[in-house]
Amino acid sequence: MGTWRNGTGRLTVEGRDSTVALEIAASYGTRRRGLLGRDGIEGALLITPCNSVHTFRMRFPIDVAYLDKELNVVDVHTLKPGRLPLPRLKARHVLEAEAGAMARWGLRPGGRVTVSGSGSGSVSGVEAERDDAAGPAA
Repeated sequence: MGTWRNGTGRLTVEGRDSTVALEIAASYGTRRRGLLGRDGIEGALLITPCNSVHTFRMRFPIDVAYLDKELNVVDVHTLKPGRLPLPRLKARHVLEAEAGAMARWGLRPGGRVTVSGSGSGSVSGVEAERDDAAGPAA
């Protein structure tokens, strides 16, 4: 099992056959940048490691799913620009998408996702332990 790295991949929501385009932000710089400066995103952005985000200087509302180390969905919220939600202590990854996307995908607490592609730590979606702190991302 490898560590997460920046790249692209595909996201699969448990119970659905279709996949979603995925960008993976694993380095400090890409996690910090997140979706800042963008007008939207096709698919989703996985920020790892991470247990908290903010939407200051964001240009559009986003859906945020907090995922545990096994990629189980801990919580899902829609955030308008300028918000700072509380961290989710059990979260190890954060998935971001345009507002409304996660409802269309059927992503909800208690569900599970899998990640495949060039940036995934493993195809099964289980994260290798890392030394990085899972601090707030943009």
